Amino acid sequence: MTKLYKPLLDALALTYPQYLVMLVLWERDALSVSSLGERLSLDSGTLTPLLKRMETAGLLVRQRSSEDERRVHVCLSPAGKRLQAQAAHIPGCLVAQSGLPLKDLAALNQHIKRLRTAIHAPMPPVAT
Repeated sequence: MTKLYKPLLDALALTYPQYLVMLVLWERDALSVSSLGERLSLDSGTLTPLLKRMETAGLLVRQRSSEDERRVHVCLSPAGKRLQAQAAHIPGCLVAQSGLPLKDLAALNQHIKRLRTAIHAPMPPVAT
């Protein structure tokens, strides 16, 4: 999948992980780093350097919470907001490349979500 994304994201100067961050922020701006990490299943050790690079590129702004300095909120910059329109064609390109009907892709997505939930569920104790 990432191979299909690469030429589309190169045109936007985004990596695949950066695109995932942008998708989450385009859906709901101004999230805490911890909320963003939960949505992406990434820990802060992985996410923080990624966000720093994106901030340097002018795509987002990180701000410490005024209520709790340990919390950092991530907001889209104006450039990050504008990028949404430039990336709007990407999902359609991937659907077209798959050659599958949208309902089949939606069903596949549901199967993958169930698999991910099962993988992350606590394992039952092994009977000895």
